[in-house]
Amino acid sequence: MQSYSRLTMLLHWLVALLIVAAFALGSVMTDMKISPSKLQYYSWHKWLGVTVLGLVALRLITRLLTGAPDYPNSMKKWERQLAAATHGFLYALMFAVPLSGYLYTYAAGFPVVYLGLFELPALIGPNPELKPLLKEVHEALTSVMLVVVGLHFAAALKHHFIDKDAIFRRILPLQ
Repeated sequence: MQSYSRLTMLLHWLVALLIVAAFALGSVMTDMKISPSKLQYYSWHKWLGVTVLGLVALRLITRLLTGAPDYPNSMKKWERQLAAATHGFLYALMFAVPLSGYLYTYAAGFPVVYLGLFELPALIGPNPELKPLLKEVHEALTSVMLVVVGLHFAAALKHHFIDKDAIFRRILPLQ
């Protein structure tokens, strides 16, 4: 059975964990009343987003350099095409979600101070007219990502438990 490289496996699971954490934190923080805790959660959420963006860039470079294991011969052509399209869409979302949050933050007039250490460059200035649109875009992209990640995970489980092929095992670091 072909597997992904150890680095790709590490990046896959680390990004997955960080996305789940960012989503959970985002869900909690938006319903909170304004407080120091809410502001801290927003900072953590931004840090997670920036970290995901950097790790996904690294993961994409790694994938382009090392490729991916071949799909099993048991997969139909349409399944391979759907899997490739889904992976491409996931990569697009893993870039678009943090970037939309980044732009929304600056349009709202707030900086992104990564890990509390240094401010990242502002790609746009405060923009009260653009702020609500960017908020909607960020929320919509996040919802789409949640659905696509859920489908991705469901497909992995289907391959493991129903098809009994090696698709899921090839990304598992402990085999």
